[in-house]
Amino acid sequence: MYYPYIRQQVKHSYRLITVVGNGEVAAEPDVATIQLEINTQSKELQDAQQENATLMNQVIQSLYQLGIPRENIQTVSYSIFPRYDFVDGEQVFRGYEVTNAIAVTLSDIQQVGTVIDTAVANGANRVSNVQFSVRNVEQHKQEAIVKALQDAQVKARTIANTLHLQINPEPIKVTELAGGREPPVAFKSVNMAAGGTPIEGGQITIRSTMRVQYEY
Repeated sequence: MYYPYIRQQVKHSYRLITVVGNGEVAAEPDVATIQLEINTQSKELQDAQQENATLMNQVIQSLYQLGIPRENIQTVSYSIFPRYDFVDGEQVFRGYEVTNAIAVTLSDIQQVGTVIDTAVANGANRVSNVQFSVRNVEQHKQEAIVKALQDAQVKARTIANTLHLQINPEPIKVTELAGGREPPVAFKSVNMAAGGTPIEGGQITIRSTMRVQYEY
């Protein structure tokens, strides 16, 4: 009788220490994004739209005069809403509300206060958002990963020394956990040049979290 050859696989029983390492790097922001809005209202829709367009053109031209390139100015929303009031329980039409919003990206974050003041002086009546970020975030992320791995190694050695275990210094598995990057930071107020809007970017923290397994 013929018996086929079957290779038996021997399963090794590994004893593992699993730790989670955390690393973070503080970076100075070098990019700012400002969202500017113009809101106009009128009984006639065409009048509200025309006024809004005129004011937005003024704002955009003033930004060009500050040296901001066209590609750094982007329309992010445009909305039209009818306005109603309730009088004696009845809905009364009051006119239309038109809102146009642009996002302005700055590579020089020192311009933020000047841009806001200039835009407001030329017709912008809302500054709905100011955010700071880091252009080369991946470089800082790599630094955070190194710190996270070093933190994991220290934790594993502490556990091994406390329990009198001999661990292999080379990890057998490394997994990056989600949620390592902090979102852009909203603006903070500080003192700047007299007469200017006080804006500061603060610092941005880039984080990394690594799950590391060691054999002992």
